[in-house]
Amino acid sequence: MIYFVRHGQTVWNVENKICGATDSPLTEKGHMQAIETAHKITDMGIKADMILYSPLSRARDTAMHISEICGIPLREEKRLFEQNFGKYESTPRNGEEFQEAKKQFLYRYEGGESMFQLAQRVYNLLDELKADGAEYILVAHNGIARVVNSYFYEMSNDEYAAFGIRNCDILKYSFT
Repeated sequence: MIYFVRHGQTVWNVENKICGATDSPLTEKGHMQAIETAHKITDMGIKADMILYSPLSRARDTAMHISEICGIPLREEKRLFEQNFGKYESTPRNGEEFQEAKKQFLYRYEGGESMFQLAQRVYNLLDELKADGAEYILVAHNGIARVVNSYFYEMSNDEYAAFGIRNCDILKYSFT
């Protein structure tokens, strides 16, 4: 079983900017969302063996709150690092050019990382976790959420490009 949690609200989320590989910190609301999510995890009876989190501070801080409240050990996982959106980092998330670029899976965003490169590292991680058999909470980013969802469910290119989750949403996936 895998649970996926997107990090709490960041400064750039509020400013409607693409964070990507840029480290935008949690807002006060983001910290509160993470704490509320930890309580929700407890209320849901989730007993994961480990929390794996992205090295970016917004995911790390969210994972720390969850770990402290739920008593679940945690470990940084570099493959959960958000996609590098190259020239689009810090630009508007709803920018028309970016929305079209997201549909080009081989495009590296002029200095960034393609969807295929991102999928390779995340799929490799998920394959390892499946073989491991333990239960995990992954704390990462919207771009990673897209890839994780595509690992478990069929998605068209348009569905993939449009997929997104809110800050601190919890998604549940089963390998069976």
